Amino acid sequence: MNKGSYAGIDIFRFIAALMIIAIHTSPLSSFSDAGNFFLTRVISRIAVPFFMTTTGFFTLSHYAKDTRSIQKFIKNTFFIYVAAMLLYLPINIYNGYFNNRNVLSKIIEDITINGTTYHLWYLPAAITGCAIGWFLLRKFGEYGALVISFALYIIGLFGDSYWGVIERVPMLRGIYSAIFEVSHYTRNGFFYAPLFFVLGGCINEAIHRKRLKLSKLKRICCVLICLTLMTIEAFVLKNYRLMRHDSMYIFLPLCIYFLFTAIVQVKGRRVKMLRDASMILYIIHPLIIAFMRPIARSLHIEIIVSNSLLYFFIVLLASAPLAFIFTFIQKKIKPKAYSKETDRAWIEIDTNALRHNLNFLRSVAPSKSEIMAVVKDEAYGHGSFEVAINLERLGVKSFAVSTIDEGIKLRKYGIRGEILILGYSSVNRADEMRKYNLMQTLIDMDYALSLERQGIPIKTHIKIDTGMHRLGFSHEEAGKISSLFLLKNIKICGMYTHLCCSDGSSQEDKLFTQLQIDRFYNLLDQLKKIGAKIPKTHVQSSYGLLNYPQLKCDYVRIGIALYGVLSAPNSDTVIKTDLKPVLSLKGNVSLIRDISIGDSVGYGRCFIADKNMRIAVISVGYGDGFPRCLSEKNIFASINGYDCPVIGRICMDQLTVDITDAEKVSVGDAATLIGSSRFSSDKAARAAETITNELLCGMSARLPIIEK
Repeated sequence: MNKGSYAGIDIFRFIAALMIIAIHTSPLSSFSDAGNFFLTRVISRIAVPFFMTTTGFFTLSHYAKDTRSIQKFIKNTFFIYVAAMLLYLPINIYNGYFNNRNVLSKIIEDITINGTTYHLWYLPAAITGCAIGWFLLRKFGEYGALVISFALYIIGLFGDSYWGVIERVPMLRGIYSAIFEVSHYTRNGFFYAPLFFVLGGCINEAIHRKRLKLSKLKRICCVLICLTLMTIEAFVLKNYRLMRHDSMYIFLPLCIYFLFTAIVQVKGRRVKMLRDASMILYIIHPLIIAFMRPIARSLHIEIIVSNSLLYFFIVLLASAPLAFIFTFIQKKIKPKAYSKETDRAWIEIDTNALRHNLNFLRSVAPSKSEIMAVVKDEAYGHGSFEVAINLERLGVKSFAVSTIDEGIKLRKYGIRGEILILGYSSVNRADEMRKYNLMQTLIDMDYALSLERQGIPIKTHIKIDTGMHRLGFSHEEAGKISSLFLLKNIKICGMYTHLCCSDGSSQEDKLFTQLQIDRFYNLLDQLKKIGAKIPKTHVQSSYGLLNYPQLKCDYVRIGIALYGVLSAPNSDTVIKTDLKPVLSLKGNVSLIRDISIGDSVGYGRCFIADKNMRIAVISVGYGDGFPRCLSEKNIFASINGYDCPVIGRICMDQLTVDITDAEKVSVGDAATLIGSSRFSSDKAARAAETITNELLCGMSARLPIIEK
């Protein structure tokens, strides 16, 4: 997601930090108990859930590729927690913290749950809540995670604001007493935090799936309604003395949902200074509070602590500048951000180009045909994770892969649409097909019967051989094919064929393609006469759609065209394409040197300088998927707007370019090898005497994939 556009979140983070200071200083206590309760125990109770929802929004997602984002958050929070504990250690020593009985068990309890200082409970709760939220989303999906985390919240609710209800039930009181032996509060990482982390992740998905229909104004109205209801709830609980603590309310999660979804609609450049200062302000303000009273007594100006509103503003005015100063110093001394993903060579994919291509292909597909995105072989080298999640968020509900392992990988990435395995899978893996809800292609009768004998219900598509003679039932086997519909464990969900020369423009290719089409539709007619119920059908791949758009099927299987190129450059298709290449192959300039006339470059001394030259070594080679056969083919790398000729032989891990006429090229600059206007992937394929499909699929797995 574009983290650079949520200015509203950063602004409200700082507001939430001010609310935390209000909770700890009670600004209105000198004037009105009810007013102070409303400010600190109702309104300001949205601050901590907001922080947690924000982290869930940026960290948790149904599409989480792996645990890296979670690990990074937990690691960073752990180090902040250790630093904060050390900061407050002298105060704890002064207050006699270590003189308590059973000090060891207390230290363990406080470090893991309660926090060693009253406000630091948030940090272990955030670590635990984020981990639980991530697990619930991965294991049970959005709705399951919301239900389970809300159930945990309700359990915590009865140990907090609704304690008076539980207290009257002896058995339940005993259970909660046992909980309080471990944690002083149910406002912790187990009962309180997971719901808000999960809520943040779910809001992330709702935005990408365009589920948020209410306007910002309507959401603000909903926030006000929820705050009103939460206020009534809080005062009723207070009046009837049901509260043990006052952190958890029934209407709080709903209030956070509407508040957060309104705030994320406030777009603009993110304010990193506010973001970082908010955390530092949260950490250090109790330090100011701790020293305020002794300083006031020593200076004989106790009014600054006796007047609660003045006390609040002085704590704020002392804490906020320190927070911004620390943030400024941190920014100055922090080393320049380093990305191991782009330190050598990488693939960059343009998700806007992917969206454009999908929209174009949808516009030319038959009105009732659904796009089945072919993402086999790492989405033709583009990265199956990056491509699949973007396509699903754009509304694609069907995917095709080559192997069962590719299908399982998509499921583990969080893809929920249909997934068809186009190739062979061992029948011994039938249980995995069922477990991961994959659809297997039936390649012949023996295979279908072997799969049936596994005794496991499997979703399938029937492949029809109409002349390619690769996989599938013969188009002349209507009787055999109809018998598949009677099998107990085989559920027929689709039927398809592959047009082997739909990219051809010769008369012979056109005639054969039409023959294949006729054979497929004749088979469907025969099956109808037999009484078989025809499942969903698909015939067209990329070229099938662009050259035979009149065919009406339930799906069109789109592979190479999704990625903005065709197999052969300058393909003359019936439908004129408007496609944008998605992939760029890039590498860094790792070294620059001067050579003299007569010096050689590279293996075999195949390049001899005919003048004094300036050359650059780029960290891309045939081991990365840039073919060695492109050596000496008059090809170029694009660096800072300069087209720099590739000279000498391409090595496994690097190549050399002439930068004599490129004045503004330095070590560390990025060079585009494939993806520039001068050297696109289809031009590279033509120079390598292959097709674009092979070139792109040859991109090395060692290359990290970056979204543009």
